Amino acid sequence: MWIILAFTSAMLLGVYDVFKKIALRDNAVIPVLLLNTFFCTCIFLPLVLLSKWGYIAESHLLYIPWTLDPRIHGLIILKSAIVLSSWICAYYGLKHLPITIASPINATRPILVLLGAIFVFGEQLNAWQWAGVIVSILAFMMISVSGKKEGISLKHSIWIWMVIAGTVIGAISGLYDKYLVNVLRVDKMVVQSWYNMYQVFMMGIVCLICWAPKKHRTKHPFRWRWQIPFISIFLSVADFCYFYALSYPDALISVVSLVRRSGVIVGFVAGWLFFKEKNIKSKSLDLLFVVIAMILLWLGSK
Repeated sequence: MWIILAFTSAMLLGVYDVFKKIALRDNAVIPVLLLNTFFCTCIFLPLVLLSKWGYIAESHLLYIPWTLDPRIHGLIILKSAIVLSSWICAYYGLKHLPITIASPINATRPILVLLGAIFVFGEQLNAWQWAGVIVSILAFMMISVSGKKEGISLKHSIWIWMVIAGTVIGAISGLYDKYLVNVLRVDKMVVQSWYNMYQVFMMGIVCLICWAPKKHRTKHPFRWRWQIPFISIFLSVADFCYFYALSYPDALISVVSLVRRSGVIVGFVAGWLFFKEKNIKSKSLDLLFVVIAMILLWLGSK
């Protein structure tokens, strides 16, 4: 079941990336990210309150246990800071790069998570899963090489380095999720709901300090777009599937993280159909390898 949830999360993340790319086009990054955290809070705060007041039963899938344990909230605040740092880097990178460049770079995140899962959590993969991991790594390397045809230099583009930074921090977040949900046994819904709510306060401070004082002097002022709330909706549902998958005792963070990156396929299709980006045909073989890798991971999880 956890592998199905991981694939569902992957597809939703792909759609999330597309809405994010549209919302960020010629737009101010900080207020878009602030609104993203705000809408996520609007989704989870009612669930927290309804659970506390007894309107959502403990047996219900959307039930969120009420806790005021300062240790747990301290750990979740750290989670919020890690995720927000990753998002800021990734949002700026995605705004200035084609989605067919940014997505493949971000797709290398599972490699870092895999290394962490093996050395930190001692996870063991079977032969099918190792085959899937190897093909995934090869596929992501091929996609990254294909991206060089866009003429964007790794050495001279700060936006590529922003995406790389977001990817590395995101991998740390993935390992931290495993630690919270599986090692410390913090309820998955508690983590997802509260980290989103803490983020809106953090992002509000960032907005007041970094964006508000110079909002009239920026090249791209903030523009409202209807895609902005959909960023939050698809991200929240994708994360729900992700945390639910991690809650299974036999779930492997290395495999879940790899499967989540298969959402890159959605981004490539959007890059071809909607954004009219270049060299899509030459990347078809890369995507085929991604699909093969996901099939191998599926076989290994059965």
